[in-house]
Amino acid sequence: MKLIRAIIRPEREDQVVKALEAAGIVSLTKMDVLGRGQQRGIQVGATVYDELPKVQMMIVVDDAKVEPALAAIAAGAKTGQPGDGKVFISPVEAAYTIRTGQQVVETPVSLPAPQMLRSAKQSEAERLGQAGPAA
Repeated sequence: MKLIRAIIRPEREDQVVKALEAAGIVSLTKMDVLGRGQQRGIQVGATVYDELPKVQMMIVVDDAKVEPALAAIAAGAKTGQPGDGKVFISPVEAAYTIRTGQQVVETPVSLPAPQMLRSAKQSEAERLGQAGPAA
């Protein structure tokens, strides 16, 4: 699995989301960020804006979905002008559901849930009235 971080223009956010959905990728996290690239901001008249508003999207996909995700991001974000954004790809070692503590990303080696998540899993079992092994 891979983590894709895309930093794009805010006005292209809807186009990127729709392109990702069309590619079958619906899960994502978005946040508003400030940043600058090679152009070091912009100048409008006498005013210089060192940092520009951007949207950062974080998407975790199977390895087979990386290329379709990148194509969707490019299709939705590209204007052909400086400042269209950047995409970063990183491997995902493990992922857990907070509520259950269950590992949701298959890795070559099954990793034990962190202590915090094991406690959450035990609490969930107790809440449901199920007996489970002590963490």
